Amino acid sequence: MALALAIVALVLAAAALAVAVQVLRRTRARADGSDLPGDVVGLRREVAALRAEAGLGFRHLAVVRYDAHADTGGHLSWSLALLDDRGDGVVVSSIHGRSEARTYAKSVATWKSEQQLSPEESEAIGAARA
Repeated sequence: MALALAIVALVLAAAALAVAVQVLRRTRARADGSDLPGDVVGLRREVAALRAEAGLGFRHLAVVRYDAHADTGGHLSWSLALLDDRGDGVVVSSIHGRSEARTYAKSVATWKSEQQLSPEESEAIGAARA
């Protein structure tokens, strides 16, 4: 009786192994994607294109708040860095005074600006990059 059960178990295990091998042969992924239906390959290309395009959006952001003048308080002045994955974008600063506020924008390319940056603007770019 035990021998009969062992033989049945062995036959079932062999059958399960054969089925598993067949499933693996059908689902084994190839590097070129040739095993996939055409719409899945197209979707992979579209996802890759969207990822590349997303890198051009402003994904690195940072704000630095500070007191621009000794006679003002509350950290009402600020510098905002808006940069993409390559470090291209803009840094915008608003300098708050007692009776007025001025806003400036400076272009940034590869994490640097051709215009002279204030320490706070440099800090904002550094924080955005981190």
